[in-house]
Amino acid sequence: MKTRMELHELTLKQQLDGLRESSFSSVELTQEYLKRIKSKDPSINSYITVTEELALKQANEADDRYSKGKALTLDGIPIAHKDIFCTEDVLTTCGSKMLSNFKAPYSSTVVSKLFDQGVVMLGKTNMDEFAMGSSNETSFFGEVKNPWDLNYVPGGSSGGSAACVAARLASAATATDTGGSIRQPAALCGLTGIKPTYGRVSRYGMIAFASSLDQGGVLARTAEDAALLLSDMSGHDPKDSTSLNIEVPDYPKEINNDISGLKIGLPKEFFEQEMPDYVRKSTEEAIEVYKDLGATIEEISFPNIDLSLPVYYVLAPAECSANLSRYDGVRYGFRCEEPKSLEDLYMRTRSEGFGSEVKRRILIGTYALSAGYYDAYYLKAQKCRRLIANDFTEAFKSVDMILSPTTPGTSFKTGEKKNDPIDMYLQDIFTIPANLAGLPGISFPCGSYNGLPLGLQLVGNSLEEGKLLSAAHHFQEVTNWHKESPEL
Repeated sequence: MKTRMELHELTLKQQLDGLRESSFSSVELTQEYLKRIKSKDPSINSYITVTEELALKQANEADDRYSKGKALTLDGIPIAHKDIFCTEDVLTTCGSKMLSNFKAPYSSTVVSKLFDQGVVMLGKTNMDEFAMGSSNETSFFGEVKNPWDLNYVPGGSSGGSAACVAARLASAATATDTGGSIRQPAALCGLTGIKPTYGRVSRYGMIAFASSLDQGGVLARTAEDAALLLSDMSGHDPKDSTSLNIEVPDYPKEINNDISGLKIGLPKEFFEQEMPDYVRKSTEEAIEVYKDLGATIEEISFPNIDLSLPVYYVLAPAECSANLSRYDGVRYGFRCEEPKSLEDLYMRTRSEGFGSEVKRRILIGTYALSAGYYDAYYLKAQKCRRLIANDFTEAFKSVDMILSPTTPGTSFKTGEKKNDPIDMYLQDIFTIPANLAGLPGISFPCGSYNGLPLGLQLVGNSLEEGKLLSAAHHFQEVTNWHKESPEL
């Protein structure tokens, strides 16, 4: 039997087993995390809101269901939600001054689905403002620190979710991925992060950045934990017109599927890029692990992959320009003081309410959509997006999934890239293509350098999250990188 002090060290699956066996209660588990949040999070800043009262109420209800033999699938497991998911009567800020006083009148589908399965909400996690960033330095509520080294960034935009799970301040966390915002912080914080196929997880109540790219997913310690959470998050939602009406497989069961004979493709364009020796070495060692597990490795080509970054940074800002036009000081959220006219209200509210990165992307997007430039930029970017998607379609004719590093290196120091947007954007060079094609991608730990974690990325064909989770799970069965944890 585990002692109270050890509860936070257990994986989500181990916690679930312990709750079912009555080794400890959900209240004990929740109190353990709340205690750790109070003592550890001030130095990390991973939470914007801690919902202590609600968490203990939900934990008590879970314990009651266990005592009656009526436990739900994830009953009593304490997790955190990225502060992009609306939660009824709880502050939902998107890391922005613009929504710093906004309490959502309803809950997102993701939050509701997990509540329906007994999940306990510890709070809402910090994030790059409106999910725009790769380092969690653009939040109105201050930057998030990487638990592995507080001088380094945790990645973004789901940096708070990644940091809180890495620091053992939650069992797992929800997150979103528009261009790598789950997988990149997963890599930099030594976690498993999965972005499912576009439409697999409902976007209803998930505050929009770029609607054709945004997708909700999971940050957890292991592929097994991620499978458990994703299974209950996924599924058709009539409230979301982009939601796929396709049955959700049993991910926890699928992770045990045999992967011998798996065909893994290595895009030569990725591996021809300059990357540090330690990234190349850890990736090559991971490839050898897969060979030992019975996988075959094949070099493939993505002739249009170099278009990914410019395409993304036309399309995403264009969509953000449209989506963020609703924040005008009229209906909800921040409003400037004593506006002199309606025009002054609009201009000052948006000027004072948005941070510099959000303003930058709105301006880029508005320019790309403007008369005279629409054809030259937005329309051309959409055509190039199709070419990138076609490269994936062609690749999946010969391989089952595609392997690469998740990031160009380990985490970088806070402030190091803040004033160089291009260098910052390049951090997502390996992750963006999957978003443009709407495909599932997973990142999991595969090494470390100077005490900072490194991640490996696998991208699968549409709706093959189960295969990705299985491939990651088998890797984790024969390696120990996912068991490492920061000393706090």
